[in-house]
Amino acid sequence: MDSIIVRGNGPLKGQIPIAGAKNACLALMPATLLSEEPLTLTNAPRLSDIRTMTELLASLGAEVTALQEGKVLAASCHGEINPVADYDIVRKMRASNLVLGPLLARLGHAVVSLPGGCAIGARPMDIHVDALTALGAQIELRDGYLHAKTQGGLKGAVHEMRFASVGATENFLMAATLAKGTSVLKNAAREPEIVDLADCLRAMGAQIEGDGTGTIEIQGVDRLHGATHPVVADRIELGTYMLDPAICGGEVECLGGRIELIESFCERLDAAGVSVEQTKAGIKVSRKNGRIRAVDVVTEPFPGFPTDLQAQMMALLCTAEGTSVLEEKIFENRFMHAPELLRMGANIEVHGGHATVHGVDKLRGARVMATDLRASVSLILAGLAAEGETMVSRVYHLDRGYERVEDKLSAVGAHIERVKGE
Repeated sequence: MDSIIVRGNGPLKGQIPIAGAKNACLALMPATLLSEEPLTLTNAPRLSDIRTMTELLASLGAEVTALQEGKVLAASCHGEINPVADYDIVRKMRASNLVLGPLLARLGHAVVSLPGGCAIGARPMDIHVDALTALGAQIELRDGYLHAKTQGGLKGAVHEMRFASVGATENFLMAATLAKGTSVLKNAAREPEIVDLADCLRAMGAQIEGDGTGTIEIQGVDRLHGATHPVVADRIELGTYMLDPAICGGEVECLGGRIELIESFCERLDAAGVSVEQTKAGIKVSRKNGRIRAVDVVTEPFPGFPTDLQAQMMALLCTAEGTSVLEEKIFENRFMHAPELLRMGANIEVHGGHATVHGVDKLRGARVMATDLRASVSLILAGLAAEGETMVSRVYHLDRGYERVEDKLSAVGAHIERVKGE
């Protein structure tokens, strides 16, 4: 397995281009199952998860071709469709469950394996099942697979989710576009990725209102047509690279970034003593003066602080002045990076869903192991702030969500390299 070596760094300076959003693209790609006409996605990220979704869609009968070095995805599903999403592919990535709604809408039946992905606690499918059942689907779990079918197709309905699940919102949204009648989803997720999916579906002919709010209304149509759609900028990659100059000093401009994508994150950075400025090209970030100040963080659904930036924020706060408390309210078991940061000299106490971080003067380089996608990049950030050399192993997690991280960080002056494993 590959490893990443990071050496303690001085100030960073330059520009980092932000790729299209992984989580948005993974929801957009299954939308090709809803139409016989081509769907083209521009500004696509070049990640292993995108390749996994390509493999899954191909197994279902869709064609996905990567163009312009992977930045454009041309998809089509005009032939015979296989309704079975097999375990061997689905286990690799949780977002694979997003084929369930489109398959039900297009075919009226589907068999989808329970998904895999990062080991960051229970992320049950029952919210998805409840949402699709409200539209008339009959779903049962047998031998690790969800067996779903409809009687005469999906039908519009009003459904309120018990939790604002992003994935369940996306599954409901795609399924409802071809359902008969009007569907209303209450307590819907509000993330930018939901708005991006709705924009794409509207370009395909769907009738959707209210995306970006807690209530989304969908008027079902008979068919969807092809479209070309640009993937929204990745707000998690954006937030991650915004932390680079906060940790190392200097000034970095994240090209394509918009503050409204991560406003709550920017508010916490401001409180910690980090300057965030919207420019014509993106977001410019630098320290205001001196040492970072301790701040408290609570992860919440959008527009709250993103759970996918919690690990990276912890890396910053390890050397802050004072004591910070991070509360994880989205996923259980998402502080697995804390023991690895302790190996680097951090002072962290974890109690259930709370982590207390007592800032230290300096971190020390060490051999550490990535436990999940966001934890892996948090250890790289910590390595940039540490004295000496840090080796991060098991970085296959990293490649699921960050495009060419070594190249992007090296371009602004970071001392980082990848070591190929056997």
